Order: sequence, then structure tokens, then C-alpha cells
Amino acid sequence: MKTANLKVKQPNKKTLTPKQDKMLIGCQEWSALPKLHIPAIKAKIDTGAKTSALHASHIKPFHRQGELYVHFVVHPLQRNTLKEQLCTALVVDQRSVMNTGGHKEHRYVILTTIELAGLSWEIEISLTNRESLAFRMLLGRDALKGHSLIDPGRIFIQGRLTPTQLKALYR
Repeated sequence: MKTANLKVKQPNKKTLTPKQDKMLIGCQEWSALPKLHIPAIKAKIDTGAKTSALHASHIKPFHRQGELYVHFVVHPLQRNTLKEQLCTALVVDQRSVMNTGGHKEHRYVILTTIELAGLSWEIEISLTNRESLAFRMLLGRDALKGHSLIDPGRIFIQGRLTPTQLKALYR
């Protein structure tokens, strides 16, 4: 699978804090979800949200060898419904989550790997319809804890992707 080749492939002195070796990120960053075969997805960093969220549609639960799984579709690029990724993942939890509108919503939670700034780690992410929202993915504080410091006044500290790079990743 192709993954995003951002300007800053590995954290460097400018993107790591001196004492904690945590990467510095802005309020928006490009990331990848390799286990879901998503080479690039723009994420909004939201420390007000405990759990991360991924835009998913056609969520279909099923059982395999006694465990709960979900099939779902992800449109990883904003304003582009032609690019879609069919995904399957093990459900690690089901939660009642407060949505952006302030209403409780039942969500499936999966465990997957995120890649950001050349680093990767496991995160829990809830599946929800974010069609009307500006970002397909929201990274909450649980996913960022221990890995990063946020500069809310900056975006894409870890690098930008051009339309040409995105096109190559999503051929």
C-alpha cells in the first residue's frame, strides 16, 4: 500500500519537544490508517473530544468466530465521494458518544494503527457519519496522549499533501 510521503518523514528537532520527545502537531494534520488501507486522510485535532472519530457509512455488523466485526465504507477525501475504501475491522467496544450536535449516539469502536509524522501507534476510533462535517477524521485526546503536543495556531506542521500527491496515493 502507498502511504503519504509528507515533507517531514521522521520527526526532527523542530517537531519534537526537547524534554519529552513528543511531536509537535497543528490543529490539522495529514495522517494514514494503514490497516484500513487509507494512505492519507486529513484529521482535525480536537482535544475537547475524548474518542477519535472516522467518517463511515454503510456500517454493517457481523459475527466471525464468535467475535463482532463491522464492514463499512470510508470516503477519505473531503468533498470527494468517488474515492472510497471498503473496510472490515474487529469491534473492540460499543459506546454512547456525544456527537457534535450535543446528542448521544451509539457507535462501534475499532482499534487501528495511525501513522503521523513517520511514527505509528494503535488508536481506538469510533465510526460515525461525518458527511456534513468539514473533516473525515477527528483525532481526540486519547489518541494523542503521550505522543504529541499541539500548537492550535498552526496547521500541517508535519507536512502538506498536494493534489498531485493525493492523486498518486489514491490511484
